[in-house]
Amino acid sequence: MAQKSNTQFSIRDYRPSDQHVVTSIFSDGVLEHVYPAFFRAMSHPDHVGIALSICMAGYVLGGSSYFQALLFGSAWAGLIYYCCHDIYEGYMLKRLSTDMADIQTTYLENPDNGFWVAEVDVNGQSKVVGMVAVLGKRGEEDMERFEDWNGGVVDEGLEYAGDGSYGEMSPVVVEFSWRRKSLGSQLTRKALDFCKERGLSRLVLDVSSPQMAAVSMCQKFSFVQTSSHRNTHANRWFSKLARINVMRMEKLI
Repeated sequence: MAQKSNTQFSIRDYRPSDQHVVTSIFSDGVLEHVYPAFFRAMSHPDHVGIALSICMAGYVLGGSSYFQALLFGSAWAGLIYYCCHDIYEGYMLKRLSTDMADIQTTYLENPDNGFWVAEVDVNGQSKVVGMVAVLGKRGEEDMERFEDWNGGVVDEGLEYAGDGSYGEMSPVVVEFSWRRKSLGSQLTRKALDFCKERGLSRLVLDVSSPQMAAVSMCQKFSFVQTSSHRNTHANRWFSKLARINVMRMEKLI
């Protein structure tokens, strides 16, 4: 185990041959947030109260039936889980059908975009274990969307300058068995260095509230939260029931 903790990773540009493994890592990395989101939502005081009320209703309607109380409570928990799953699955499917459907064209043929993978040598063979991507944006288009999300309130901790150019970073994804080895930080640094080289003024990242590791990494790199909303790829009521917020984190470069 000590040898594994000292493993050296290399970060390189995406290659077409990486498509299958990148898609697999990305899909697993997105869907793994379903359970944390579910337990986070179910442990909220409001949901605990609703669950107890529903169980009590089942108990009374079932003629003092503990089974029906459990059945009603399970139905409520199932609804919350479905909402959480639909949110992350919807995000995953949208990404797989848009930018990640043709990574070569989307990211590598535009100098303002980039897609990188992290690989490590395992028994003499290179293995891809992480990924990150950046879409370069030019102009003021993001400010308009930001105002829609945040009621027109701009965080006073950031002073926007220049032409409004910025880089939009996809969430860093690292294969589970290779985490806690600073690989996420290395991938984030790669994205920051790329934005600096391209003359982009800031790097932005959307993080869902259950992604505590991503939030912690953003804080490590001094990102500032500039907005919060519930406009996920799912029905808005699903986001409310799942109690998932999407936070926009930004860092000036």
